[in-house]
Parts: sequence; C-alpha cells; structure tokens
Amino acid sequence: MPAPISVIIPTLNAAASIGPTLAALAEGLEAGLVGELIIVDGGSEDDIEGVAEQIGARFTAAPPSRGGQLATGGDMTTRPWLLFIHADTVLSDGWVAAVQTHLATTEKAGYFRLRFDANGLPPQLVAGWANLRSRVFGLPYGDQALLISAVLYAQAGGYPDQPLMEDVALARALKGKLVMLEAQAVTNAAKYQGQWLRRGSRNLTLLICYFLGASPNALAKRYNR
Repeated sequence: MPAPISVIIPTLNAAASIGPTLAALAEGLEAGLVGELIIVDGGSEDDIEGVAEQIGARFTAAPPSRGGQLATGGDMTTRPWLLFIHADTVLSDGWVAAVQTHLATTEKAGYFRLRFDANGLPPQLVAGWANLRSRVFGLPYGDQALLISAVLYAQAGGYPDQPLMEDVALARALKGKLVMLEAQAVTNAAKYQGQWLRRGSRNLTLLICYFLGASPNALAKRYNR
C-alpha cells in the first residue's frame, strides 16, 4: 500500500535549524507512512531550497504568511492524510506507532502533546496549559502539529490565509473532531527563554482578542514586537 501521509512544513530562514525536525520524520519514511514531504517557504534568505533538493522534498515559495504557506502546501498534497508540522518542532521517538494506531482507529484529526526542549517549572507550566487548552477547549496550536485526512481537511475549509491564529481558526472548524495522539511534539523554547510566563500570558491575551473579533493582521503585529 502506498505511504498514506503528506508532510507539510512552512519555513522562514529555517535551513540551519530544520535538521532535527527532518531527522525525526525519517522514522515515518522507514515505516512506510510518509509518502511525500512538501516545504513551503515564505521568502527565506538562506538555502532552504537546497535543503529541500538534498532530501527529495517538493519545494515551493509563497508570500510570508504562515496560514497562507500551510494552505499552499495543503493544496499540493497527493496523499489521503496530511501532517502539518512547524520547522522548529520535533516529533518524539515512537510517534509512528501513535500515528499508525490513529489511522487504524479513527477518522478524526489528531494533534500531539506539547513539550518544550527546556527543563524547569516554567516550561512545564506553559506546556501544561497548552495541553489542557487542547483537551478541554479543542484548541491545539500549530506547534503541536496536526494530522488530518484530506477529506476532513477539505470539509473544514483548510487553513485560512492569515499570519496568526490560522491554527485556532482551523481547530474551531474541527470542533468535536480533534483528539490528542499518544506522542509528543517537542518545540524549540528559544523564543520563551527568560520570559516564560510573560509570553504565555501574552499569547492567552492574543487568543482572547481573536475570539472577540480582533484582526489576525493586527494581532500578528503585536505578536512580533
């Protein structure tokens, strides 16, 4: 049976750091799960296209908007299941078994349990809140990755072309059709170092503002300050 999963990775100046993400995905290639890898770049100044060529990935460029890049990659897929993952997220050892179980038992979309590549109480608290938010409110973020069938992805309308909260928008469209996988997505903690609680509370504020109708473009400007 052909490998059922297309992997889509949005990138922006990620050539020097994407290695661990790609290495973890090799487990899926060896198991016959991953059939194609699509890298959608948002205007990098590095040699990410060369990296894509070296590993046999399909490559395309798109305007720098994570939602738009994800949507572009989703439109390019040829497999019945899609795995969207950020370039700074590494799937934990054993993720293949969790995905195989998911594919065999449900048609719902799946996301991974979040963990940061940092030790201590603050990263545990921030990750704990993210996992609680995902379970209770059905709102996993993009750094938890998303495994979804092509059929369900199309029914939900796919990722919207917006620079922020694209993951929340799709999660809301998938209400009741999301489950947590029994594996971890380990995310780079560099942007949180020294400001765990401050950044975590800011992200919560942005989420509330989005629910109250704030523009994703305006929120993205606040996020990137």
